[in-house]
Amino acid sequence: MTHPHPADTAVPGEPRQVTGGVDTHKDTHTAAALDQATGQLLGHAQFPATAAGYAALVSWLQTFGLLVRVGVEGTGVYGAGLARHLHTAAITVVEVDRPDRKTRRWQGKSDPVDAEAAARAALAGRATGVPKQRDGRVEALRALRVARRSAVAARAEAQTQIRSLLITALDELRTHLAPMRLRELLTHCATRRPDPAHADQPETATLIALRSLARRHRELTTEIDDIESLIAPLVTAINPSLAAMHGVGPDVAGQLLVTAGENPHRLRSEAAFAMLCGAAPLPASSGRTHRHRLNRGGDRQANAALYRIVLCRLRWDPRTRDYADRRTAEGMSKKEIIRCLKRYIARDIYRALLTTHDLEPAA
Repeated sequence: MTHPHPADTAVPGEPRQVTGGVDTHKDTHTAAALDQATGQLLGHAQFPATAAGYAALVSWLQTFGLLVRVGVEGTGVYGAGLARHLHTAAITVVEVDRPDRKTRRWQGKSDPVDAEAAARAALAGRATGVPKQRDGRVEALRALRVARRSAVAARAEAQTQIRSLLITALDELRTHLAPMRLRELLTHCATRRPDPAHADQPETATLIALRSLARRHRELTTEIDDIESLIAPLVTAINPSLAAMHGVGPDVAGQLLVTAGENPHRLRSEAAFAMLCGAAPLPASSGRTHRHRLNRGGDRQANAALYRIVLCRLRWDPRTRDYADRRTAEGMSKKEIIRCLKRYIARDIYRALLTTHDLEPAA
């Protein structure tokens, strides 16, 4: 349903400039249009979240004048398809966060209200983020990493459950299996043949459960290996400079590539990338106190990737070890040194991302 504003403030002979805002959902998107010059609400409408709906949404916004930009909530989730459509149509897209609680208390909550808030955030410049492009090799890498991360978590859970069953198993079974190392234990449990006819007995039921979990662990390991065999060459093809950096393996490089996105140039500076990774210390000064505190925001998976690089270099890189020794002598703690190193490494990672990320694959 479309709700145009009754007033018309367009100057005769000059095209009105329009800023749009979209509140995205799984099945529908609600759009609002604002006059670029006056901020006047021109109307709002709801469209289906389909390719035809995206085209209709853009056409509706353009009926009010020259479409300058569109603020979209959830460009990485429900708004991903719309963001791709707008990018293809060469329309500037601004990534908008949902309104804070204070704004929601004042304005209420509805799809048209949220769409108008997104448009006003884009118009006022409060929202300036450029969304990730999700139509290239980095998006393919992200999909593979989602499957790998799920398989790794499920395998770890199966391993924990095997150990938990052994803790509560009958004494004879626990005494026999508990001393085994993990690999030996998994092989032993996966090859057992307990009689299902005696599943009502605790020992037999435990053996059946252990066999099931051990076979699941084995199948997940095979699945993880298959996915990793696809991830490693893809990471190298996307950015060989990043993959060749000291302490950067396929998993770490893949996470950093996904964090930066297909278009890393959307990040204005290496400081912005460090902030995105939660590696930029935040000022916490007041009065005569001048200090910085730990940044607990940003992409925590990217922060963990930087942490793994730091640990690797502290172990194997002479320059990093010399730096750590010098800062230790100056009185810094190990945690503070690691935070500094993550910030320095984020600078190197950012340069590598911009150097070769945009190279096309060889024909």
